[in-house]
Amino acid sequence: MPVTDGSTKMVDVLLVEDDPGDVLMTREAFEHHKIRNQLHVVNDGDQALQFLHRTGEYTGAPRPGLILLDLNLPRRDGLEVLAELKQDPGLRVIPVVILTTSQAEEDILRSYALHANAYVSKPVDFERFMEVIRQIDSFFITVVELPR
Repeated sequence: MPVTDGSTKMVDVLLVEDDPGDVLMTREAFEHHKIRNQLHVVNDGDQALQFLHRTGEYTGAPRPGLILLDLNLPRRDGLEVLAELKQDPGLRVIPVVILTTSQAEEDILRSYALHANAYVSKPVDFERFMEVIRQIDSFFITVVELPR
């Protein structure tokens, strides 16, 4: 849920990512660009759904205002997570950005068919990766009106 501090709105962001290096780069991008949104990280598809449904160890989890979802995940892959959350009336309104290394046309088509809000291929260059994270945050948090 968006919260404002007077001049900017802040949301909880759920990063679903199993690669520790990508998690670290995302955290560094938040810090470098002074992104004040709270970043929560889960490492596989099952944890993502537990976080979103507030079950298991995530009973007190906040409702994220934005989800950054990798496709290549252990247990349950990103497309399975996307399909399940977009079928849930309480979760389907949360914007989901697919953030993955895959540039396969099939993955892009399936993601949009399952109602992903955006599909972004992770840049391999560190500086470019950090800029992509800033742009995602800028667009989905500053420009777009999110549901409450």
